[in-house]
Amino acid sequence: MANQQKPLGRLNRRQLLKSLAIAGAGGAAGLSTFLASRRGQAQSAGEPRFLIVLAGAGGASMIDSFLAIRQSEAGAAAPGINCFPDNEVISVADSPFRAVNLRRNAVGAIPVPFQSNQSNFVTKHKNDLMVVTQLCTSVNHTIAQKRAITGGGSAWNGRTLQEAVAAQYGAGFALPNVNMANGGYIEPGVDRSIPVHAFAEPVAQAALWPLSLDGSRGIKDAPSRDRIALARALRDQKLEPESAFDRTFKRSERLELWKEQRLAETTLEAQDLISKLNVYPNLPPQIPLNDYGLSESPDGDKVRQKFPDFATDPLEAQAALAFLLLKNRVSVTVTISPSFNVLLDTRFPPKVVNPPLAFDFSHQSHRAAQAVMWGRLLGIADRLIDLLKAEEYANGQSFWDRSMIYIASDFGRTKKRSGGADDFGSSHDLNNGFAILSPLANGNKVLGGVDPTTGLTYGFNPEDPVGVPDRNKQMSEIEIYAGILHALGVDTSGSALPDMRAMRKNA
Repeated sequence: MANQQKPLGRLNRRQLLKSLAIAGAGGAAGLSTFLASRRGQAQSAGEPRFLIVLAGAGGASMIDSFLAIRQSEAGAAAPGINCFPDNEVISVADSPFRAVNLRRNAVGAIPVPFQSNQSNFVTKHKNDLMVVTQLCTSVNHTIAQKRAITGGGSAWNGRTLQEAVAAQYGAGFALPNVNMANGGYIEPGVDRSIPVHAFAEPVAQAALWPLSLDGSRGIKDAPSRDRIALARALRDQKLEPESAFDRTFKRSERLELWKEQRLAETTLEAQDLISKLNVYPNLPPQIPLNDYGLSESPDGDKVRQKFPDFATDPLEAQAALAFLLLKNRVSVTVTISPSFNVLLDTRFPPKVVNPPLAFDFSHQSHRAAQAVMWGRLLGIADRLIDLLKAEEYANGQSFWDRSMIYIASDFGRTKKRSGGADDFGSSHDLNNGFAILSPLANGNKVLGGVDPTTGLTYGFNPEDPVGVPDRNKQMSEIEIYAGILHALGVDTSGSALPDMRAMRKNA
């Protein structure tokens, strides 16, 4: 990748953490310090189902992927709308989906060739893929991103999809809702009636964050656990209660929450999450984990095989951590997102891994930005699905059998171009849709459709699982929000959410 690891000498703990930051975050130092959990120990209602929100930040366009339009279908309108030469749109056997396979010599002004293949992914995962159309209500990045996870903002008292899933299934998990995204995707909902454990635990640097889950591991010659327990007891039972600060603010809800979080630290330590979630290998002298009483995850090797660039690609690091959080039954929902920063792989042949502004680079170079970013998201999703399929949940059922990946675009892109140009810019647009991957969804279905002469999507009958399109209907944010929760088995009684039978498998 653009920033490669360099040999390091023997290190103390502070230097070790700094070196990991340099190696794993492209030079950006820092470590998430969210040590404690707000989590209760009560059992969840029913066997959990798992939600992965994969952000299509910047406008992941459906007509540049699964709903692509051929020039021959657009007819006389073809030079003025976003459609493709017929040979670049691949029909997928026994499926309503299409795929776009592109090869170009540059990504806009970046003179690096690229090749994007969507057809392999769609062919492999078509039975778990569902595409739903929608008309969103904002083209502001932050607002639209939040609305993509809240059903427009007020679908269910303003709670996010992740909060709803964590409230349903997460009570027995250490960190039910982990959010590694940014922008509107990481914002909390506004429903304060949900259980405390359902609120998200934010993670700034996925590769390094597991090192924050223990109060003393990684310190040479650290006091024993027994001594640390005694010190904590002295602090909690004598020193703090007698302090002027504690007496002044003892009725503060924030102080009580902080104490609750701090007490839960021992739970995280007892589960050895600092090891189970750590993707870094013991690699002396650069990363001498064993010298500091640390170790890599038992799943480290297979995770690194799927995400070999986790140390330099933040999205790969997030995906690796997402898998480990689910597999180790730490979380029931995780949120990951590409950044708006450019990421280049300088190895031969060089490639653009993440264009500047992610999908929003479509302002400068629509076709290339969409192709590169769709390839990026689908590649991440494919590897996550492979890992989850290989892990047994119980009784021969895999983790993937109980999971969903929701590719949450903030909005769509404008559909027009000028004079049949291959390289053109696009703006934000309310008209679009979403891709959902899950054995729990109504797979191998396009719910809705697209007008080949305008590029605009239209809706579907929410009661008909066949996916009957309705050219006179546009699907609302609240409808898609409801359909996702219903497919995940979340109890929405009392919420006034609409029934979206069309989005559920075997409904």
